[in-house]
This record gives sequence, structure tokens and C-alpha cells, in this order.
Amino acid sequence: MDANREAPERILLAINDITEQRTLEETLRQRARELARSNEDLEQFAYAASHDLQEPLRMVSSYLQLLERRYKEDLDETAQEFIGYAVDGAERMKALINGLLQYSRVGRKEGEFGEVGLGEVLDEILSDLERRIHELDATIERGSLPQVYGNRDQLRRLLQNLVENALTYHGEEPPWVSVSGTQEEEGVHLVVRDDGPGIPPEGEEKIFQIFGQLDPHGTGQEGSGMGLALCKKIANRHDGQIWVESEPEEGCAFHVTLRLSPTTDA
Repeated sequence: MDANREAPERILLAINDITEQRTLEETLRQRARELARSNEDLEQFAYAASHDLQEPLRMVSSYLQLLERRYKEDLDETAQEFIGYAVDGAERMKALINGLLQYSRVGRKEGEFGEVGLGEVLDEILSDLERRIHELDATIERGSLPQVYGNRDQLRRLLQNLVENALTYHGEEPPWVSVSGTQEEEGVHLVVRDDGPGIPPEGEEKIFQIFGQLDPHGTGQEGSGMGLALCKKIANRHDGQIWVESEPEEGCAFHVTLRLSPTTDA
């Protein structure tokens, strides 16, 4: 008799558990949808704001340069210096806006995914940077790079940012850069190494944040603060990760993991 009474109670408890689980799953799905909409709204805002800022900023820079050229003889050294600061600030703002545009476009799912030969991508990058490499007397070492699955333009942007960083932030000697990649069981592992001044431990996370650190290497050379944040977003969109290993004065090794085959286009 007791067993007969306990059976319906167990069934009722099981039904309640299933109901609670389904309610929780639906709540999580709803929150995921809300988060996706929120992220999309933020990305659209960043794109629109960055795009709309281009024209007024161009006007500011153009008129400042026109003022400098037309009234150069009438301006004293201090006035010319102030105009120089203003023009430099406008150019830096332009670089920041361009960085924001690139960052927002990654979230807007630009372009198609497919097979990408990273070796061919690196060939194009080194060809574009040939003059700069020659001027710096830089040494570029490269291994054979595998194919991956992804967006070609974004992967080129990622790899080019890492190579350009290595060329920009170098020590007293001409820069040395190594680009290598290996195919592993779960994906591709890329490594871009340099022999520059390195990054202090407290900066290893900040450099991947938007505007987190404009001069992470302590060289006095300022960037837009967007390059590595863009690299992180591209790596994440390709189901991968990016991190850095570095010691002050010992150079950096930027590691990137990417997927080998299609899963779901992020």
C-alpha cells in the first residue's frame, strides 16, 4: 500500500523536475537572444558612429592644414606648434575611428567563410610590407603555414596586425620576426615571435582590450589601441583564442588557435 502511494509522488516529483528544467532552459535561451540583440545593437551603433565621424574629422584636419599653409608666414613658432599638435590629434583620432570601423565590421559578419591558405595570406602581407621591411633591415623567418577554415579578409587582418606590431615595437637592433604554424588535433596553432622589448606581466591582458594600452611595450611609440583587440575578436569569431607569452627585454610570442573545419559561422 505504501509503495502504491509513493509511486505517484515520485512521478509528480519527476514531472516537476522536468518542468523546472524546461523553464530554466527557456530562460537561458531567452537571455541568450537578448544578449545577441544587445551585442548587435552595440555593433551597429559603433559602426554608425565611427562612419559618421569620418567626415567632420576630415574637415577639421583639412582646414587646420589649410590654415597652416595659407598663413604660415603670419604665424609665430608657437602658433605653428599648436596647429601641429591639433593636426596630429586629428590624425590619431582618424586612426582610432578606422580601428573602430574594422572592429565593428567583424561583429557584423562581413564576408564568407571557407578554406584559407595561410601561407598565401602571409605572402601577400610580406609583399605589401616589403618596403618597410627593407627600410628597417628586418629579418623575417617563416615556416610552412597550414590551411584553416574562416574568413580570409579577417584572418589576413589578424596576421598582418601581429606582423606589423613586431616590426613597429622593436629594440635598438633591426627587428626579427618569426611566423610559424602547426596543425594539431583540434585545430591550427599559429605563433608570431619577435625579439623586441617585450611586455610586462601586468600588460599581457590589457593589450587585448579596446584602448587598453596604447604603448604596451614602453617604447614611446603610440598605436591606435585597436589592433590587438581586433585580433582577439577575429580569433574568437573563428572559435579560437589569442594570448601572449613575454618577458621584458626578451621579446614576445603571440599564440593564435584557429579551427580546421566548418562548425557554425559565428
